[in-house]
Amino acid sequence: MGKTAITTENAPKPPAKFSQAVRKGNILQVAGMVAFDAATGAIVGDDIAGQTRQVFKNLRTVLAEGGSSLDDAVMVRVYLTDTSHFGPFNEVYNELIGEAPHSARTTVYVGLPAGLLVEIDVLAVLD
Repeated sequence: MGKTAITTENAPKPPAKFSQAVRKGNILQVAGMVAFDAATGAIVGDDIAGQTRQVFKNLRTVLAEGGSSLDDAVMVRVYLTDTSHFGPFNEVYNELIGEAPHSARTTVYVGLPAGLLVEIDVLAVLD
């Protein structure tokens, strides 16, 4: 069983040689999404809440292109640049993640390119 690259013009293009997502069988791995606007390449949102909303928009777009949604997520990895963003991030995350049962989540603190505050990748299992 081979891998299939998932690509859509409605989500930001990756900055390096990787796909927005890859599907193998019923597994869909969405690459880390940041708060770039697909059309302009500009960062959307100047705070953690605004950027998180844009990241979720990008995630939903790529998941849909792969025949999936956040309902199929079994693992979400969040990369934040500042520990003080954890609380405000969680407020938006809890609003946007969807109904229970919620997938497993890991939060890591990292450096991201200038102006970016959050990156999220998702592992989904489709029925």
